[in-house]
Amino acid sequence: QVQLVESGGGLVQAGGSLRLSCAASARTSSRYVIGWFRQAPGKEREFVAAISWSGVTKYYADSAKGRFTISRDNAKNTVYLQMNSLKTEDTAIYYCAATSSSYTGAYDYWGQGTQVTVSS
Repeated sequence: QVQLVESGGGLVQAGGSLRLSCAASARTSSRYVIGWFRQAPGKEREFVAAISWSGVTKYYADSAKGRFTISRDNAKNTVYLQMNSLKTEDTAIYYCAATSSSYTGAYDYWGQGTQVTVSS
Protein backbone atom coordinates (compact mmCIF):
# COMPACT_ATOMS: atom_id res chain seq x y z
CA GLN A 1 0.00 0.00 0.00
CA VAL A 2 1.36 3.37 -1.07
CA GLN A 3 -0.19 6.78 -0.59
CA LEU A 4 1.00 9.72 -2.65
CA VAL A 5 0.31 13.39 -2.06
CA GLU A 6 1.28 16.07 -4.56
CA SER A 7 1.85 19.70 -3.69
CA GLY A 8 3.48 22.80 -5.10
CA GLY A 9 1.12 23.66 -7.90
CA GLY A 10 -0.22 27.12 -8.49
CA LEU A 11 -0.43 30.01 -10.89
CA VAL A 12 2.69 31.23 -12.62
CA GLN A 13 3.50 33.43 -15.59
CA ALA A 14 5.05 32.01 -18.71
CA GLY A 15 8.79 31.73 -18.26
CA GLY A 16 8.47 31.21 -14.54
CA SER A 17 9.20 28.20 -12.37
CA LEU A 18 7.49 25.86 -9.97
CA ARG A 19 8.64 22.91 -7.93
CA LEU A 20 6.20 20.10 -7.40
CA SER A 21 6.55 17.63 -4.56
CA CYS A 22 5.29 14.09 -4.24
CA ALA A 23 5.31 12.73 -0.71
CA ALA A 24 4.99 8.98 -0.37
CA SER A 25 3.87 6.97 2.63
CA ALA A 26 5.78 3.89 1.54
CA ARG A 27 8.73 2.63 3.52
CA THR A 28 12.03 4.02 2.35
CA SER A 29 13.14 0.48 1.67
CA SER A 30 10.46 0.12 -0.98
CA ARG A 31 12.24 0.69 -4.26
CA TYR A 32 9.46 2.27 -6.26
CA VAL A 33 9.92 4.09 -9.49
CA ILE A 34 8.08 7.40 -9.29
CA GLY A 35 6.65 9.05 -12.35
CA TRP A 36 5.02 12.38 -13.05
CA PHE A 37 2.08 12.65 -15.39
CA ARG A 38 -0.15 15.49 -16.41
CA GLN A 39 -3.55 15.97 -17.89
CA ALA A 40 -4.49 19.19 -19.62
CA PRO A 41 -8.04 20.29 -20.35
CA GLY A 42 -9.46 18.35 -23.26
CA LYS A 43 -6.42 16.09 -23.51
CA GLU A 44 -5.50 12.64 -22.34
CA ARG A 45 -3.07 12.03 -19.53
CA GLU A 46 0.55 12.07 -20.65
CA PHE A 47 3.85 11.02 -19.18
CA VAL A 48 6.23 13.76 -18.06
CA ALA A 49 9.17 12.24 -16.19
CA ALA A 50 10.21 9.32 -14.00
CA ILE A 51 12.98 8.45 -11.59
CA SER A 52 14.32 5.21 -10.15
CA TRP A 53 14.63 4.53 -6.45
CA SER A 54 18.34 5.31 -6.54
CA GLY A 55 17.82 8.48 -8.51
CA VAL A 56 20.39 7.38 -11.04
CA THR A 57 17.97 6.49 -13.79
CA LYS A 58 15.75 9.27 -15.10
CA TYR A 59 13.54 9.63 -18.09
CA TYR A 60 11.87 12.68 -19.55
CA ALA A 61 9.25 13.21 -22.16
CA ASP A 62 10.41 15.36 -25.04
CA SER A 63 8.20 18.16 -23.82
CA ALA A 64 10.06 18.20 -20.50
CA LYS A 65 13.65 17.77 -21.61
CA GLY A 66 15.83 20.78 -20.89
CA ARG A 67 13.17 22.47 -18.78
CA PHE A 68 12.10 20.01 -16.10
CA THR A 69 14.25 18.15 -13.60
CA ILE A 70 13.12 15.18 -11.55
CA SER A 71 14.86 14.28 -8.31
CA ARG A 72 14.18 12.44 -5.09
CA ASP A 73 15.11 12.57 -1.45
CA ASN A 74 14.65 9.08 -0.09
CA ALA A 75 15.25 10.22 3.48
CA LYS A 76 12.08 12.27 3.15
CA ASN A 77 10.33 9.81 0.85
CA THR A 78 9.72 12.68 -1.53
CA VAL A 79 10.13 13.13 -5.26
CA TYR A 80 10.38 16.57 -6.83
CA LEU A 81 9.69 17.96 -10.23
CA GLN A 82 11.44 21.25 -10.83
CA MET A 83 9.76 23.01 -13.73
CA ASN A 84 11.51 25.94 -15.36
CA SER A 85 10.73 28.05 -18.40
CA LEU A 86 7.09 27.18 -18.09
CA LYS A 87 4.83 27.58 -21.08
CA THR A 88 1.09 27.96 -21.31
CA GLU A 89 0.89 24.47 -22.76
CA ASP A 90 2.25 23.14 -19.47
CA THR A 91 -1.05 24.02 -17.85
CA ALA A 92 -2.49 20.79 -16.48
CA ILE A 93 -3.21 18.79 -13.40
CA TYR A 94 0.01 17.05 -12.44
CA TYR A 95 -0.04 13.64 -10.83
CA CYS A 96 2.68 11.53 -9.32
CA ALA A 97 2.48 7.77 -9.48
CA ALA A 98 4.43 4.78 -8.23
CA THR A 99 5.32 1.46 -9.78
CA SER A 100 7.38 -1.47 -8.60
CA SER A 101 8.24 -2.12 -12.22
CA SER A 102 10.10 0.05 -14.70
CA TYR A 103 8.99 3.52 -15.68
CA THR A 104 7.50 2.06 -18.84
CA GLY A 105 5.32 -0.31 -16.87
CA ALA A 106 1.98 0.08 -15.21
CA TYR A 107 1.77 2.53 -12.36
CA ASP A 108 -0.03 1.06 -9.39
CA TYR A 109 -0.58 4.06 -7.14
CA TRP A 110 -1.65 7.60 -7.91
CA GLY A 111 -1.93 10.85 -6.05
CA GLN A 112 -4.84 13.25 -6.23
CA GLY A 113 -3.01 15.76 -8.39
CA THR A 114 -1.98 19.37 -8.14
CA GLN A 115 -3.06 22.11 -10.53
CA VAL A 116 -0.47 24.03 -12.51
CA THR A 117 -1.68 27.04 -14.44
CA VAL A 118 0.66 29.03 -16.65
CA SER A 119 -0.55 32.39 -17.86
CA SER A 120 0.75 34.35 -20.82
